[in-house]
Amino acid sequence: MPIEESIKNIEDEIRKTPYNKATSHHIGRLKAKLARLKDELQKRATAESAGKGKGYAIKKSGDGTVVMVGFPSVGKSTLLNSLTGTSAEVADYDFTTLAVIPGTLLYKGARIQLLDVPGLIPGAATGRGHGKEVISVLRNADLILIIVDVFYPQQFDTLVKELHDAGIRFNTKHPEVVIHKRNRGGITVNSTADLEFDEKTIRAVLSEYKIHNAEVLIRERITLDELIDVVLGNRKYVPALVIINKVDLADSRTPQTCMERFHDAVPISAALGTNLEALKERIYNELGFIRIYMKPPGASPDMDNPLVMKTDSTVADVCSTLHRDFINKFRYARIWGQSVKHEGQRVGLSHVLADGDVVSVVTRK
Repeated sequence: MPIEESIKNIEDEIRKTPYNKATSHHIGRLKAKLARLKDELQKRATAESAGKGKGYAIKKSGDGTVVMVGFPSVGKSTLLNSLTGTSAEVADYDFTTLAVIPGTLLYKGARIQLLDVPGLIPGAATGRGHGKEVISVLRNADLILIIVDVFYPQQFDTLVKELHDAGIRFNTKHPEVVIHKRNRGGITVNSTADLEFDEKTIRAVLSEYKIHNAEVLIRERITLDELIDVVLGNRKYVPALVIINKVDLADSRTPQTCMERFHDAVPISAALGTNLEALKERIYNELGFIRIYMKPPGASPDMDNPLVMKTDSTVADVCSTLHRDFINKFRYARIWGQSVKHEGQRVGLSHVLADGDVVSVVTRK
């Protein structure tokens, strides 16, 4: 039986089977098998694309990489041009962008790589319309911008389904689950949270992946789908921001209706530049940047060229960014800013920095 037909049959059976305590382990096994077959289908599509020489070789650059995803003609190229000044081809027909077009957004001292990829269509997860190539780029993003046409908010549902099928999880973290495989001893389960499924279901899921000896530690309440994600081990957890585009073409009620559904979205007009400053700020904040200003010993700090770091970066992270010798010869650092109790406080490598801190590193001769 073709793998596509097997997937459809399992989906139909899951849909028809009422979920209760008696059927939970059966549904668990079905979901595990479904995820395995979809994973096999994606691997096959990837292998076929590689065999045809397809693919996008994109080198990450700057302080963070942001990838714009959306349906064809949703306005991604126009937005890229407006944010970065890149001259991407723009037209009112589908599939204008057939390759990845990069641009650089400069904001608050950060150099942010923006990538415009071909529009996604239904079936992208299995390779339709450059889907596999686009998804490979998305899996390496630090932030995904999901761009939705204000007149077609249902595009979001299709995009999320395709990316979910491709193993990309939005705005969620890796479940607090650890599976240690072993050679003997069967399956042992330890959980610190109440679960919606029992150990029999867990064993059924693991059995589908030929895991018969393992220690499973679950530290939070999770769903069955999240357990399967952990077992597969190839999911990517990426922050995402929804953007509602073309608000300039709609009446006042249409954008409002979209915002009622997507409460945290950013409404914009890429063509007119409406609300783009707010979008830049959101991108910067979602990437979790802080600015660190370096002060050479005995000199004034350089307040014009901040070092852009991620939130919770330490003095060691700053030293590693500057040069490895700063770690090897490190004595101490002095900090002026919100992360210390008094100005010029002396700290070590493990000190966690805050946005706007001034740092002076003292090294051995």
